[in-house]
Amino acid sequence: MEYRILGKTELKISRLGFGGIPIQKIDAEGTKKLIGELINEGVNFIDTARGYTVSEEYLGFALEGVRDRFVLATKSMARTKEAMEKDIDVSLKNLRTDHIDLYQVHNPSAKDLEKVTSHGGALEALLEAKASGKIGHIGITLHSVDLFKQALDMPWVETIMFPYNIVETQGEDLIAQCAQKNIGFICMKPLAGGAIEDATIAMRFIVSNPNVTVVIPGMADTSEIVQNASAVSNTTPLTAEEQSKIANIKELLGTNFCRRCNYCAPCTVGISIPSVFLFEGYYSRYDLKEWAKTRYSTLAKTASDCIGCGVCEARCPYSLPIREMMKKAAATMGK
Repeated sequence: MEYRILGKTELKISRLGFGGIPIQKIDAEGTKKLIGELINEGVNFIDTARGYTVSEEYLGFALEGVRDRFVLATKSMARTKEAMEKDIDVSLKNLRTDHIDLYQVHNPSAKDLEKVTSHGGALEALLEAKASGKIGHIGITLHSVDLFKQALDMPWVETIMFPYNIVETQGEDLIAQCAQKNIGFICMKPLAGGAIEDATIAMRFIVSNPNVTVVIPGMADTSEIVQNASAVSNTTPLTAEEQSKIANIKELLGTNFCRRCNYCAPCTVGISIPSVFLFEGYYSRYDLKEWAKTRYSTLAKTASDCIGCGVCEARCPYSLPIREMMKKAAATMGK
């Protein structure tokens, strides 16, 4: 297993990390088996979140006795100082540890980020927790290219997590800037939310980019850990056959895959189009049906509110058939 330094944090981590979303599909004992396999494969970076229901708790149980072998990251949707203080303490309790190596601001909007960094915002709690030793470092997770650009110039940001995969390369130039600024880059959505079926070629594509510090696929079975570790450990250049496979995947998914660039906004009736497709993906491809529907139900407007005006399609740089995709999402999600 190859190891990298995670930007300014100076933490030495494995190039393959563990994404904690799918833990919701298994149980505490199953999570313990996964941790054992991570150790076998030399994987020492784990990422989870307050929002992943039981993920922190199962990991806390599974890490007892081996906590010191891992660099542990989690994240919170809290935007105020008070809410973040509470979440940090809950994370510490759930994970059964006295410190968390990396605590991240979880997917803020532009308005959220302004709140996080203002007086009484979540950043104050994170900085105080860092000073007291509760957390080691501070990062941010994002889906917006514009916010990625903004985060690159925020001195408190030590790591940035952003989608990057065969069909989502919109952040590639910014990932290179992470390397230049010594900001650790954490690659999420390596399989494009489960849309890419060939995990080996997906991992190979990602680690062929030297600016990616760590890739964190969600893994719910030990066989997935073995397969992904093998792919990430293969540092030979991509072959012509692999390049051909990558081109075929881009062509196949390019016609029906939302990259969450948000160029379709604003929707005429106020639907968050990327969010609809994101939660549908969790439902259909990750098989996290209950969790996805719960998250989907928080949307002010859902797919069934689409009036079929087509304005979004005219804006989409990938010419996606958004209206048809909305119909499918409404049928899948029930509204």
